Amino acid sequence: MDITGKLEKVAARHRELERLLADPDATGDNARFVKLSREFSELAPIVESFAGYRKIEDELRGSRELAASGEAELRELAAAEIPGLEKQLADAEAALKVLLLPRDPNDGRNAILELRAGTGGDEAGLFVGDLFRMYSRYAEDRKWKVEVLSSSENSAGGYKELIAQVSGKDVFSRLKFESGVHRVQRVPATETQGRIHTSTATVAVLPEAEDVDIQIRDDELRIDVFRAGGHGGQSVNTTDSAVRVTHLPTNTVVICQDEKSQIKNKAKALKILKSRLLAKAEQEQHDRIASERRSMVGSGMRSEKIRTYNFPQERCTDHRIGLTLYQLTAIMDGNLDPLIEPLIAGHQAELLARDPEGGEGNPAGEESRK
Repeated sequence: MDITGKLEKVAARHRELERLLADPDATGDNARFVKLSREFSELAPIVESFAGYRKIEDELRGSRELAASGEAELRELAAAEIPGLEKQLADAEAALKVLLLPRDPNDGRNAILELRAGTGGDEAGLFVGDLFRMYSRYAEDRKWKVEVLSSSENSAGGYKELIAQVSGKDVFSRLKFESGVHRVQRVPATETQGRIHTSTATVAVLPEAEDVDIQIRDDELRIDVFRAGGHGGQSVNTTDSAVRVTHLPTNTVVICQDEKSQIKNKAKALKILKSRLLAKAEQEQHDRIASERRSMVGSGMRSEKIRTYNFPQERCTDHRIGLTLYQLTAIMDGNLDPLIEPLIAGHQAELLARDPEGGEGNPAGEESRK
């Protein structure tokens, strides 16, 4: 197994982290303790799988020795076990190679989910609402929390735009492949002749920025307050609670007006702004180094059609991997894993094709040692 050296390094780092986490002097800094704990937990599955691999390897070695030199009855039993153990070993090695693939540093983060109506008028806005319900159901099944940060309704009860924060374990790793143009084909409720209409909505999934990621100076911001419009109840429309935040260096504008409190709207707007600036900085970096994900999930630009939802045929097609499922009702009810799992597997296969022996170990560990 050519990746044994890499795995030995990972196991050694895991033992080192265990020692550091048990040392009160090394964990006095809470931020460092959190960082070390995160790295320890990320390396644990690799170390556990490596131990399992070694156990199968020992069993296979023992069976081969018995098959070569044991008593006749034992030789026969050992020879019968060898093919099964060889398959187990090959499967364990394949799983370890996947675990060694470079981890996206954003995978463990929360996400900012931005949905916007595209072509199709009111029907596109209604589709935005359907997509948000789909993601909310998926989040509920995974015990994630969804909080609407900003929304703009249209006259038909749909949304021109809806921005939400999704919080929980490994949110970004599961949702990051959703970015792009989603197309719907169905008969709108307002269609009197039964004709199928095609509409689109754009989805952007951004890793939620942490304060250490994006530092914004006060003099880089222009903050305007104004009276909120649209639906909102009593005081939302009668006080200057809406907030518009403009990041002057990039001319990035975020508007929040859902809350009655100007302070809460400002906090939400800044959260969205930081995530957009983080995504912009990372996209620029990815463009410079030819992002490893580009061939699998595209450039991330919203002009790319990634999926079609055909209601008359109960069909959902993901165009990136050529996957078609005839279970649209279940998907719209939040059963997204049949779509997400193949996307993740395809991405891993693409990475393995570039580096058949896996990556250089978990990047978190490399980062921690710098």
